[in-house]
Amino acid sequence: MLQVTNLNQFYGGSHILRGLSFEAKPGEVTCLLGRNGVGKTTLLKCLMGLIPAKSGEIHWQGKTINQHKPHQRVRAGMAYVPQGREIFPRLTVEENLLMGLSRFSGAQAKQVPDEIFELFPVLHAMRYRRGGDLSGGQQQQLAIGRALACRPQLLVLDEPTEGIQPSVIKEIGVVIKTLAARGDMAILLVEQFYDFAAELADRYLVMSRGAIVQSGDGENMEAEGVRHLVAI
Repeated sequence: MLQVTNLNQFYGGSHILRGLSFEAKPGEVTCLLGRNGVGKTTLLKCLMGLIPAKSGEIHWQGKTINQHKPHQRVRAGMAYVPQGREIFPRLTVEENLLMGLSRFSGAQAKQVPDEIFELFPVLHAMRYRRGGDLSGGQQQQLAIGRALACRPQLLVLDEPTEGIQPSVIKEIGVVIKTLAARGDMAILLVEQFYDFAAELADRYLVMSRGAIVQSGDGENMEAEGVRHLVAI
């Protein structure tokens, strides 16, 4: 579904993304790993149209989308959960989730899909609480739920375990596995927590200094020394 070919990006004179090429397929979790500052978040912002790619091509469902604005990419079925969650703290949980329905119109945009509350029961229990009153882990679940409300075919997650308690990390992992098992969604997961990535990855990519330096099947991550490559 998602194909990236020879993607380059610069900040001033610095070459941030260096000829990246990879794909993310439906029914698979593609994990992108790397230490801080190697360009992972910059890549995701390019994918979502938040910053333009200097050169190279981004293909989504067979079409080049380099010129698409972020809202056009969302309407095309791409969803992004940024690092830091970025929920609306003064809106209720339910109102935050309804914001995720903005790509739809009429009756479709008036009610949170039952599936969201099935995946994250805590959000149903707290649907009338303000987003800012939730714990960090609950806010992360809310951010993922809001992204899923638009019924995406690609879910992009930027370090969903950051600052989250272990019990919620486990719950988020179960949700990611459930979504991948349905077979109709590609999941691109950027992660520094090696064990979390290794448990979920169908495919892995390792970035260093703006380039993909290693890739392979998730089941081979330990044997292929990925832990050492991403150790801080």
